[in-house]
Amino acid sequence: MKTIQLMLLITLFSIVSASFATIFYSKNEAMELAFGKDTPVASSSLFPDDSESAKIQELARTKLESGLFTFYVGKEQQKILGYAAIETSTVRTKPETLMIVLTPEGELRNVYTLAFHEPPEYLPPQRWYDTLIKRPLAEMDFNKGVDGISGATLSTRSALTSIRKVMAVYQVMIKNKGGN
Repeated sequence: MKTIQLMLLITLFSIVSASFATIFYSKNEAMELAFGKDTPVASSSLFPDDSESAKIQELARTKLESGLFTFYVGKEQQKILGYAAIETSTVRTKPETLMIVLTPEGELRNVYTLAFHEPPEYLPPQRWYDTLIKRPLAEMDFNKGVDGISGATLSTRSALTSIRKVMAVYQVMIKNKGGN
């Protein structure tokens, strides 16, 4: 009898925990959000060397977990409309996936939550992300005027880390190499 109760409890827990998983946009839908419908989008794989990785880590104030970064570049008639990167990180115990969109000059233009697997009350609202638009990389920090959100502290901290990382990769791998 106890085995049946345990199995029932495990099944109920997996149903409840799976109910938190929310996928808001597919990759194709995300690219439309970033650059508009029917805009050609190319992907660019970036492999920083050791010195570039060190500089990115210094600017982003975080350790890099990968030596590959993929940026999506929206172009219209050979003019760059912007750059987007999709970043997945663990908030508490489950992942969130953000698409971070930069202007051609590397300023933050938008942040979209593509997927969030933590409970919905931990999801920062879009208006919080909107307060970060055009904020310089050096000011993407709670100690530099970014407001935290009670109840979503880990989510906002994770989002800021992802944004700083994308902006730092842009500065080191695109801007400094004349890719703009």
